[in-house]
Amino acid sequence: MGSIFKFKQFEVNQSGCAMKINTDGVLLGAIVQKNDTKQILDIGTGTGVIALMLAQRFPEALVDAVEIDESAALAASANFNNSNFSARVKAHHCAIASYNTDVKYDLIVSNPPYFVNDLKNPEQRKGIARHADQDFFELLLMKTSELLTDDGCIWLILPVKQAEFVVAGAAAFNLALGERINVCSDESKPVFRHIICLQRKVVAPKISNFFIYESEKIYTEAYKRLLKDFLLAF
Repeated sequence: MGSIFKFKQFEVNQSGCAMKINTDGVLLGAIVQKNDTKQILDIGTGTGVIALMLAQRFPEALVDAVEIDESAALAASANFNNSNFSARVKAHHCAIASYNTDVKYDLIVSNPPYFVNDLKNPEQRKGIARHADQDFFELLLMKTSELLTDDGCIWLILPVKQAEFVVAGAAAFNLALGERINVCSDESKPVFRHIICLQRKVVAPKISNFFIYESEKIYTEAYKRLLKDFLLAF
C-alpha cells in the first residue's frame, strides 16, 4: 500500500504514521451512531482517518483528534489541513491523560492500542500504537467519563478479550454498555472484534453481528453499503 490512501471525499497521507489505515479504523468510522452530534473527540487518531470520516458523516460537528506520537500527530494535522473539513478538524499532540479542555463531547471514538500485557512489539513507535496496559483502559474510561456530555457516548473497536475487560470496568466510571457489534470475517469464523458503545444511561444492550466477507475475497452487501460513501472500490 502506498503512502497516499484515497477516499471519495479526502486523502490520507500515512507516511508519518507507525500504524497504517486498517479495517478496524475504517469500520469504526463508518459504523458509529449518535444523534445531534456537535462535538467529537477521536482518541489516538493516528493518520486521522477516523476523524476525517466523522467530519464527513457529521457535517455540523467540530472534531478534536488527540495523538501521543509526534510524527503521527503532524501527519494527521497535515491530512486535516488538506481536506475539505479543515475548518472543523484539529489535531492535538498529547497523551489523552494530559489533554485538558472545557469542551464536553457528544461522541468520543477510539481505535486504541489493544495488546494488553502481551509481548511488546520490537518497533518502539509501533509498540506505542499497538500495546497498552490495563491501566490505559482505566484511564481511557476515566477521561471519557470526564469529557462526555450527559447523553454522550464512546465507541471503541477492540478484540473480544479487551472489549470484555472494558465493559466490565465501565460501571466504575458511570458508564454502561449500550450496544455491541460482533465483527466476524464471515459466517463460518469466530468473532474477532467487538465494536462497543458505552453511555451513561443503563439499558438492555443492543447486540448484533457484522460479517465482512460473504465468501473468499467477496465482501458482504452490508460491508459495501456501510463503506460506499468512503471507499473508491464501492
